[in-house]
Amino acid sequence: MNDCIFCKIASGEMEAKLVKKEGNCLAIEDINPQAPVHLLIIPAEHIQDMSEAVGKGVLEEVFAMAVLLAEEKGLAERGYRLVINCGEEGGQTVPHLHLHLLGGRPLTWPPG
Repeated sequence: MNDCIFCKIASGEMEAKLVKKEGNCLAIEDINPQAPVHLLIIPAEHIQDMSEAVGKGVLEEVFAMAVLLAEEKGLAERGYRLVINCGEEGGQTVPHLHLHLLGGRPLTWPPG
């Protein structure tokens, strides 16, 4: 998709603070972090949301990268939160599937 910010980041057309790139996924630092560790894990292929992702195998890759990054960032033993926002009322501001990895401080509930 030509006007998708995450597609532009995945293709290298737009810069972001890249944390990791592996397989069909990449992880970047969130530009508005809500925790000491706040990463976005993004499939390189344009997938709009969860309903489009089901059955493509991309969710397993995204979650596997989240677990790996949680371990690398020292969050695995302390705890962390994974969030996927779906649709406008769900808080999805970029129409490209992405998983938020948050941690590094106690996280409260409800989130927002």
